[in-house]
Amino acid sequence: MIEQDRQFIVSDPKVMMGKPTIAGTRITVEFILESLAAGETPEQLLEEHPRLKREEIQAALAFAREVGSQL
Repeated sequence: MIEQDRQFIVSDPKVMMGKPTIAGTRITVEFILESLAAGETPEQLLEEHPRLKREEIQAALAFAREVGSQL
């Protein structure tokens, strides 16, 4: 994951039980991945969650790739 993507993903034990989230929101990386896997498009996610940005969706995907490659 490139450094600029890291600014979008945070993990705080006080927010969503420490799950990785989009900074400043309660939107988890897990939620984004599950939504996309269920067939939602990035455009639908952006429409349903106005605070979410396309770059943050891309950062969530990059985060998942990085974590997955470490397993």
